[in-house]
Amino acid sequence: MTHSPDLPVVLLVEDDGLLLMEAADTLADAGFTVLEAPHADKALTVLENRDDVGVLMTDVDMPRGSMDGFALARLVAHRWPAIPVLVVSGMGTPGPNDMPEGARFIPKPYEPSTLVRTLRAFVHRAA
Repeated sequence: MTHSPDLPVVLLVEDDGLLLMEAADTLADAGFTVLEAPHADKALTVLENRDDVGVLMTDVDMPRGSMDGFALARLVAHRWPAIPVLVVSGMGTPGPNDMPEGARFIPKPYEPSTLVRTLRAFVHRAA
């Protein structure tokens, strides 16, 4: 499937290589352009070097790197307020101060269709 100009570039932050690959494939099949980062520090490098990232999707529990997904979500919301943030986790639901305003949460494991639907809804809201 080719990249759809209507769909934004998704920055996918996931430390589990298999999950990263699966999510990237799901999103690419749905027409999204996907950038991959294995931890928050790499994600920040991508954000600092590219101006085309349209959505951040991050896992919460990432042992590598200097921060978890919640901290990354809050930082991105602060530094790049135009980029919507989707947080995914199998560790339970976020607490009241974990997520930045406007961020969405999907518990793992999620259905690929849920992921695609949520990101598409995000895009239309942000547009």
